[in-house]
Amino acid sequence: MAQNNSSFPVKLYIYDISRGMARQLSAAMLGRHLDGIWHTGIVVHGKEFFFGGAGINHCPPSGTILGDPEAVVDLGSTEVNEDLFMEYLDSLAESTFRADSYHVFEHNCNTFSNDVAQFLTGRKIPSYITDLPSEILATPFGQALRPLLDSMSINPGGTNFTGQR
Repeated sequence: MAQNNSSFPVKLYIYDISRGMARQLSAAMLGRHLDGIWHTGIVVHGKEFFFGGAGINHCPPSGTILGDPEAVVDLGSTEVNEDLFMEYLDSLAESTFRADSYHVFEHNCNTFSNDVAQFLTGRKIPSYITDLPSEILATPFGQALRPLLDSMSINPGGTNFTGQR
């Protein structure tokens, strides 16, 4: 019996949801320079997968309202086939990454991308992305904005994953 030794490329798409404003205003507002406010998605099996206020979503690569990513990181490849990956996402959509579990600082698109990247490749996403919320909250302005930001939900579009493929 022949074994299927297929591997599939895995990419991290990185978007600056501030569209350059963080780069321009962060030093004055936060007392420290930020290159961006990052949204990420994992691209594998021809689709981009991400988590937002509506839960787990997917779209064609670069298919959200955010347009083209600011950067693409090659995370390597995976031997996880599409069927197994969809089963994994189904389980996440019903547990860890339900829509009502989204939180802009503690449980967001980057948390999802990091978990999925580790599942697929064993690699984490860059720490400058995952460390950003704590960097913002470590500033007086970040603390002042926290009540407003805690109530925010980011949803860049796409097709909701639960029950749809």
